Amino acid sequence: MIDLYYWPTPNGWKITIMLEETGLPYRIRPVNIGRGEQFKPDFLAISPNNRMPAIVDHDPPGGGDAVSVFESGAILQYLGNRTGQFYPAGLRARVEVEQWLFWQMGGLGPMAGQAHHFRNYAPEKIPYGIERYTNEVNRLYGVMDTRLADRPYLAGDYSIADMACFPWIVPHRNQGQDLDEFPNLKRWFELVEGRDAVRRALAVGAELKTTTGLDEEAKKVLFGQRARA
Repeated sequence: MIDLYYWPTPNGWKITIMLEETGLPYRIRPVNIGRGEQFKPDFLAISPNNRMPAIVDHDPPGGGDAVSVFESGAILQYLGNRTGQFYPAGLRARVEVEQWLFWQMGGLGPMAGQAHHFRNYAPEKIPYGIERYTNEVNRLYGVMDTRLADRPYLAGDYSIADMACFPWIVPHRNQGQDLDEFPNLKRWFELVEGRDAVRRALAVGAELKTTTGLDEEAKKVLFGQRARA
């Protein structure tokens, strides 16, 4: 059994997608990031960066003690290695997947997150910040659109690279983006969105998230973090 420390966000959805696609048994351990549960000592022992998602695999290959993994990209790699699915073993195919996985981790996710923040959550509208990050996300969408011009998925076959990128395209409107500008990306998005496992994954824990947006207490927790003793 795998414990998934989770909240329904793009980074959380990456892992529910992989777990639903592979059929591995898992249970949700909610981490309410708007109420500071990511700072609890038992969670920090698993995820020292005080971010979800994280997993604890109580039945790792070869037996032995449970294995804990934090950082969504590392979790996807671990699950791919564990199951032999969606993460090819061959050198060239694996490099293709890893390039786009790390592209998402270092670019698409952080830039889309900043666009979300300045467009939707910043206490005051800062035109430079809004324009800077909205334009950068637009550029990154263009990179994906070009990549997908001659292939169905980012690395050829459906893989953890697609699972990593797709959740960050789900809230494209909040990032100020129109998928109609990116026909190849839109076709890919609809292809991934139509998978049964992806639909199930996006529904996991939907009841956990409020529909009224972030209140002021949650904003202080999420956007006011500094180093803590």
